[in-house]
Amino acid sequence: MKKLNVKNNEAAIYGVGGLGEIGKNTYGIQFQDEIILIDAGIKFPEDDLLGVDYVIPDYQYLVENKDKIKALVITHGHEDHIGGVPYLMKVLNVPIYAGPLAMALIKNKLEEHGLLNSVELHEISDKSVLKFRKMKVSFFRTTHSIPDTVGIAVHTPVGVIVETGDYKFDLTPVTNQPPDLQEMARLGAEGVLCLMSDSTNAEKPIWTHSEKWVGTSIAHIFDNIKERIIFATFASNISRIKTACDNAMAHGRKIAVFGRSMDAAIVNGRELGYLDIPDDAFVDAHELQSLPANKTLILCTGSQGEPMAALSRIANGTHRQISIQPGDTVIFSSNPIPGNTTSVNSVINKLEEAGANVIHGRVNNIHTSGHGGQEEQKLMLRLMKPKFFMPIHGEYRMLKIHTELAEQCGVPMDHSFIMQNGDVLALSKDSARMAGHFTAGDVYIDGSGIGDVGNVVLRDRQLLSEEGIVVVVATINLDNQEIQSGPDILSRGFVYMRESGELLDEGRRRVFKTIRKSMRAKKATESSIRNAVIDDLQEFLYDKTERHPMILPMLIMNGKQQ
Repeated sequence: MKKLNVKNNEAAIYGVGGLGEIGKNTYGIQFQDEIILIDAGIKFPEDDLLGVDYVIPDYQYLVENKDKIKALVITHGHEDHIGGVPYLMKVLNVPIYAGPLAMALIKNKLEEHGLLNSVELHEISDKSVLKFRKMKVSFFRTTHSIPDTVGIAVHTPVGVIVETGDYKFDLTPVTNQPPDLQEMARLGAEGVLCLMSDSTNAEKPIWTHSEKWVGTSIAHIFDNIKERIIFATFASNISRIKTACDNAMAHGRKIAVFGRSMDAAIVNGRELGYLDIPDDAFVDAHELQSLPANKTLILCTGSQGEPMAALSRIANGTHRQISIQPGDTVIFSSNPIPGNTTSVNSVINKLEEAGANVIHGRVNNIHTSGHGGQEEQKLMLRLMKPKFFMPIHGEYRMLKIHTELAEQCGVPMDHSFIMQNGDVLALSKDSARMAGHFTAGDVYIDGSGIGDVGNVVLRDRQLLSEEGIVVVVATINLDNQEIQSGPDILSRGFVYMRESGELLDEGRRRVFKTIRKSMRAKKATESSIRNAVIDDLQEFLYDKTERHPMILPMLIMNGKQQ
């Protein structure tokens, strides 16, 4: 078991995920034999992680210390904060504490994974207090792009450690859940030992626009559109969904919902009272055809260009129930996440080609971030007045800029700590120091597989995507040193076989000689013959094409030595 270099009179804080990256938010606050976990998120894969669905943290340190973990507390219901919950619960069954919306979303995830009846769940509010033997946890309301967002204060024997979660200071939120500045100021007045604060927008010298500002822009757009509207946004952005639906009803439009996650968001939002939409405001897909174009709103997923989302299938003409009609207006009410710009642009182009008018981008004022800019980050620092500062949830440059903002707000630079996942910060009442490191790498989720896709598999996928594959099939008898059939060569993604007959024929002759020569070796085995075929054919094909396809020999062995 990995032991931390932390003294008995010190608290330890660390990121299992979320440091030096956007996503995978999973943080630990530890005092002696008690650990409070904050969030359990996923990260969406970069383009080079071919076939990978999600990335989660390596939970090994937490598993080794599972008896110390008292609770998993959740700041809010976005995927980069709750997406890893079912994977964490499979290896570490601990009580979960979350607000109403986050809890509803977590229950859906646990049910999908067959874990709902085996996990202890507790719904909390911003007024809740959790008491453990040595630590206490309290909450304060913040604003973000989803309801029921809270910051978390962990009261340890050496001082209060505050983790903000994702936040901005939206003073006119459409959910009527304004940030609790009084509670933040009270925590700051009583003394905050260390502040762990969201760094996502640390590069932006702004005060992020309110959701109500977006609502005004969307209302103006609805006023001027006389045809059908297709509105795409994140299913988790209940505030934006409310704005779209309120405007639809104000203009006498019926609402048709497409996308499984959007359906679930509407159900949860209505059950929890965030969406006040009567049953008769909704219509099914088959009812759309009988309604005038100016009386319909299609609400769907796919604002990030996801290939299987409703909007992408509409753009591609493969959706079973909806096709683009001339005069349709499609509203992208989100900004592309880094890495998704190409996919989003492709969907926009297809929609425009099909005859739709597409509204997107900052110029149309149809999106605002859920994260505070520099001015809000400075306000949080001034309210909390921390002795020490640890920026979280951001890439390195964001964390660095955030420490510079902290210095402007009275936190000495040597009291700020830019950390990596697995780094441990030890805190006493008056001091902070780096106290070791534990392994906290990435684990890849591919379909139902957890961690069975490693660097070797990804390298193979990269090679297949770039260079293709050549399959060699032969039946051989090692006892008689005889090639009984083949070798045959098949190419996929390397060369077009019909036009490369000469190259493949020469390759066959070369492989025939290689197999025959390999079989005559003293200690010939299937493995040694395979390796010889790979080495020789790779050299030959590179010499002829300057490309390195994957070589896959399929040798059928006959005889006693098979």
